[in-house]
Amino acid sequence: MKRIAFLSCLTIFVLLTLCITIEIANAQSEVFPIIRRPNSRTPIDCSTIRGANYCYAEFGGHSGMWNNYSAEITERDLNYAQKIGINQIRCFITYQPYQRDPNQYRQNLIHLVRAADERGIGVMPVVGYDRRMQIDDPALEEYAKFLVDTLGKEPGLAFWDVYNEPDYPPTPSMVERRTAFACHMAAMFRRLDGLTPVTIGFAYAKTMAQHVDDVDVLVFHNYLETRQEIIADIELAKKASIAARKQVIDDEMGCIARANPYDITIAEHMKAGIGFYVWELMIVHDAATDRGWGNIHGIFYPDGTVRDPSIPLAVMGIFRNRGENLVLENPDREGKLTRVIQDAHRWLGDPNSTWQAGLDIAEVAANLLESAQIAPMRELPLREVELLRKGQENRTALCAILEKDIAMLQPYIQPQRPNRTPF
Repeated sequence: MKRIAFLSCLTIFVLLTLCITIEIANAQSEVFPIIRRPNSRTPIDCSTIRGANYCYAEFGGHSGMWNNYSAEITERDLNYAQKIGINQIRCFITYQPYQRDPNQYRQNLIHLVRAADERGIGVMPVVGYDRRMQIDDPALEEYAKFLVDTLGKEPGLAFWDVYNEPDYPPTPSMVERRTAFACHMAAMFRRLDGLTPVTIGFAYAKTMAQHVDDVDVLVFHNYLETRQEIIADIELAKKASIAARKQVIDDEMGCIARANPYDITIAEHMKAGIGFYVWELMIVHDAATDRGWGNIHGIFYPDGTVRDPSIPLAVMGIFRNRGENLVLENPDREGKLTRVIQDAHRWLGDPNSTWQAGLDIAEVAANLLESAQIAPMRELPLREVELLRKGQENRTALCAILEKDIAMLQPYIQPQRPNRTPF
């Protein structure tokens, strides 16, 4: 009897555990209702967001974009976004252009949102203010009403983000003041526009979890350094989402200088079913002022080329293999690597060798280095050769490149076997 009773209790325990597990899984997969206008770019399910923060590569940042707004540049960049499947952009809008010329600012805002909508992309404006504004400033409601009147009925408007990172830097007195301001503006936008979800772009999931009642959709940022930290932060955000029965988004992530690789953080967010906006679409840098985040962020250059192909591929759901079944490249399988090293040594040892012949050898070496992923990709070997081709003959520079490249290729020389046909 004791054994039967024990087995009965064990069965009940297992069934209860299974029920709890199923309940949690169902909650995590449930799509909580979200405020949205019919036929708008607000997604029904925020986990489908593949987004990017956006301002021009030119002019050093958001203020520079709005002070130099260009329909041509906007449409160029949105075409790049569309090409890799980005379906949302997050764009900081600044107060000064509104003060200077409200009518022109209205036209620019409408152009951005409509150009995005034409490409299947929704827009989350991040509202910027004058630093002197306080909660009781009557200009706040006038400004908010201007924005809602301008964009509130545009299909391309997806969300209002009324304040970015009130919890950063995390000085308690400053966080309290900024968060109170952010919550005040969230209430104002919810009152003025009841059909577009309102959020606050919190820097930390833990702060976001304390203000779930102030917003329609939860937002946190994640620039963490290890895969486990990223996963733990996502789980914290998901628990807050389930408890509040509101959808959650990460609308800032990906940074070279913070050891937060784009492909790893994107992969973990996709696995967890969390929509995201990377920072940022363009590699932003103003050479004249040395402003912008382009040396640690960004996907596209103004001409549509990229710094790191793994980033747009990750946005598209394609990732590097970091697993156990990796097949390493063998660049000397057919003897090409051995031959180019021999050719380079002959060229370097012959004072009568021609400039063109040296460039051709260097190009073959560079192609092997890049395609076999031997060389660091920060300074592409082929780029060095192509720059030499465009310039004046510089034998000293070419010698240095060849010596460097063959030194990198040398460890990959393989003993050569007789050629065999594969069939």
